[in-house]
Amino acid sequence: MAVLPQVAQLRGKVLDFLFPRWCVGCGKEGDFICSSCRSSLSWVVPPVCPRCGVPQPDGNLCPGCHNQQMTIDGIRSPFRFEGVIRQAVHQLKYQNLRAIAAPLALFLADYLASNPVPGEVLVPVPLHPKRLRERGYNQSELLAKELSKFTQLLLVADCLTRERPSPPQVRAATLEERQSNVKGAFNCFDDRLRGKPVLLIDDVSTSGATLNACAAALKAHGALSVWGLTLAREI
Repeated sequence: MAVLPQVAQLRGKVLDFLFPRWCVGCGKEGDFICSSCRSSLSWVVPPVCPRCGVPQPDGNLCPGCHNQQMTIDGIRSPFRFEGVIRQAVHQLKYQNLRAIAAPLALFLADYLASNPVPGEVLVPVPLHPKRLRERGYNQSELLAKELSKFTQLLLVADCLTRERPSPPQVRAATLEERQSNVKGAFNCFDDRLRGKPVLLIDDVSTSGATLNACAAALKAHGALSVWGLTLAREI
């Protein structure tokens, strides 16, 4: 049994030799995000709005959360959606760089270690089947799978579905449009999460509308609480 880690290590070295890693920020060989680019990452610095997680000087609810009814208990993100993190998400989401999911999930695991967020079960935000066929994978599920390995939290990736397609949220001009895009778009079709605190995983939170719609579906089927954790936050 002691040979297995050595075999895995050797396999990793062979893959790195055949398919070398290049930094998505500066192009330097070695890691997907080199040490220099790591030092330039834009963190979400507290205090933040206790609900949506955007920076808020007084740590109270931001104006947006004051003016809308939200089902989700809260949203947290370690990074601002800009610079190297934006490039990393783009590579994961649109350039088929699935291997970058592991180091990005490690960022999330490190964030959770120092900024605990309630949750015993990881649930990735699902793609509509049509979008999943086009892309070939769900980037949020890749992040959730890797995060589950780092944290030992249970992953349940098949209980939440996207029933209705909608345009990308970044194309919506207003919060009202984003909420309308995803209203009733998700469904939780069993009760496995009844009584459990859920941690929703996604790559980016733009307005929180998608995460909120997912939370509504999960709570309708008995989830005790639903928090969102995304790699980055549009601010």
